[in-house]
Amino acid sequence: MRLRFVPVFFSLALVLAVPFSGSATAAIKVIVNDIPITDYDISQRSRLITLTQRKSASIAKREAEQELIDDQVKLAEAARVGVEVSQSEVDNAFNNIARNVKMSPSQLSKALSSGGVKPDTLKDRLKAQIAWNQILSRRFSGNIEVDESDIIAALKKTDEEDRQKSIEYDLKRVIVVVPKNASGGFKSKRKQESNQIRAAFNGCEGAGPVLGKYSEVVVQPIGRRLETELPEKLRTEIEKLEIGNLTTPNTTPVGYEMIALCGKREIASDIAVRTELENELRAKEGASQSRRYLMEIRRRATIIYR
Repeated sequence: MRLRFVPVFFSLALVLAVPFSGSATAAIKVIVNDIPITDYDISQRSRLITLTQRKSASIAKREAEQELIDDQVKLAEAARVGVEVSQSEVDNAFNNIARNVKMSPSQLSKALSSGGVKPDTLKDRLKAQIAWNQILSRRFSGNIEVDESDIIAALKKTDEEDRQKSIEYDLKRVIVVVPKNASGGFKSKRKQESNQIRAAFNGCEGAGPVLGKYSEVVVQPIGRRLETELPEKLRTEIEKLEIGNLTTPNTTPVGYEMIALCGKREIASDIAVRTELENELRAKEGASQSRRYLMEIRRRATIIYR
């Protein structure tokens, strides 16, 4: 099963929220496996939910308490099965959210603080999410089955024209090599050269003169790939490309990578829509199994309301 980390999106409420100052004392409201959850914890998570999901304060408060209980239950299960989440994993997830909302990590921290939410409140939520995703990956990977009859039933509900065609892409990988120990200045130079290559690239067959102007540029054939075989982010970008163009440079362990669209064609096949439907059905079944698993470990937990 492919598990997705669900990103948190922020509205303008982050910067418009009324400043908040926490209480000096906090009363314990719930104890989960000997871990206390205070009214301050609930208030913080409630504000985070309000900011990120546009929910009313009353609904957010109810959800915050249950979410915090679930987080402690998930973290206890993570400890039981040997899943450990490092601080770097949490920080990377936090930084990814900042990039998604076009902020630096420090700007995101300030925006949260201006809305009355400590950055650690979001990081605590992220830690539980990461741990839970890893637990689910261990428990269910490769075990999510979808009945063929369900796939056929879903196919019958789609448009007949869509069922009869798929898109196949002919792709090449262009890598502007950057050594691991390269300086920041050299990396910046290679990033600039990558963008220059992308701007001047004029097709897969005539790219030699363009690429020859730069050192340490590697071209690797990928070959023909169906649209369903591509990662979603890459597929979305390639769908917008004209034939003979490159995707935006992407940082990899070996340098800056771009994908060249050398050709595309429609083929008579329902594999694209079939794969998409099968993935959707697997995701639904995975979500159902995840809920059942969480209910199971909640029943085993010691939860005391005060």
